[in-house]
Amino acid sequence: MKATIFQGSGKIEVQEVPDPVIQKPDDAIVKVTYCCICGSDLWPYRGLEPRDAGSRIGHEFMGIVEAVGEDVKNVKPGDLVVAPFVISDGTCPVCRAGETRFCRNFMFWGSKGNDAGQGEKVRVPMANGTLFAIPKDKLDEHMMRALLPLSDVLCTGHHAAVCGEVKEGSTVAVVGDGAVGLCAVAASKRLGASRIFLISTHKDRAAIGKKFGATDIIEARGDEAISQVKLKTNTLGVDCALECVGTPESWQIAFGVVRIGGNIGMVGVPHNVPDIAISKLFSTNIGVKGSGSPAAHYIPELMPDVLSGKLDVSAIFTKTIPLSDIAQGYKDMDERKEIKVLVKP
Repeated sequence: MKATIFQGSGKIEVQEVPDPVIQKPDDAIVKVTYCCICGSDLWPYRGLEPRDAGSRIGHEFMGIVEAVGEDVKNVKPGDLVVAPFVISDGTCPVCRAGETRFCRNFMFWGSKGNDAGQGEKVRVPMANGTLFAIPKDKLDEHMMRALLPLSDVLCTGHHAAVCGEVKEGSTVAVVGDGAVGLCAVAASKRLGASRIFLISTHKDRAAIGKKFGATDIIEARGDEAISQVKLKTNTLGVDCALECVGTPESWQIAFGVVRIGGNIGMVGVPHNVPDIAISKLFSTNIGVKGSGSPAAHYIPELMPDVLSGKLDVSAIFTKTIPLSDIAQGYKDMDERKEIKVLVKP
């Protein structure tokens, strides 16, 4: 079988690797139907995050179960499934508390000898907690594209909104117009936000944001973006700022646009972001909460709305390629020519 291999900064290859086999009783084997490239895959690709050369890569995929170990009860061969971006058992105390991202036995795709999602097949450890069956009735290609974001970015955008305490009538500012930020717009609309500002200087991304529910596009960065949001909220600021990037500039904007007593939901992986002083929170009553998304916790909640068509973020996929072209897909996303690249092995 073929799989994507990370070979160092700027180097992505498709190579022949052994077909996966059941190794433990709770394993499953999944034949991948769709996978994609994530913005977080670009950090090692850009040389900004360590990753072993020769390792498998990719953590967003869905497919058909081909085989299961004797302890797997939640899925069976022939099931169409989606996998969250972190492997979790679903049974430890942390998972039962809803924080599956921090499962006591968690593993990442492509680490510790694990397969990864950008390939033709995947061995899935802890399949009972990691795979979620999808009803196969009336599933066309469009619906498959709408379901794949459940593996990561849709759940991550939802997590930003949940951590930011978005609710009916909230005013929201989304900082970041990548796939996660756009999904945060859709999630905020789903939760009842009355006004959603998307900070975006890219017309194509802003157009998708409007489609997903953004009421206002702020075509500015830094202090100018803050000034425009304050002006449009009668100097108050928004109830909820959703930080979906993880840079010092994005954090400056998040703190600048949120009102006194508001909340920041953070899901952008921090890179070179200074620590937040407790005194800053005490003097503003601003709440800050967030992490990598517990996608396995959110998938059962969000999937029905995706299947009904109520929650459709498939427009984030701006290019579709075969697995053989995945190196070009990385290059296109790195150069911001595409928002998110869908891969069909």
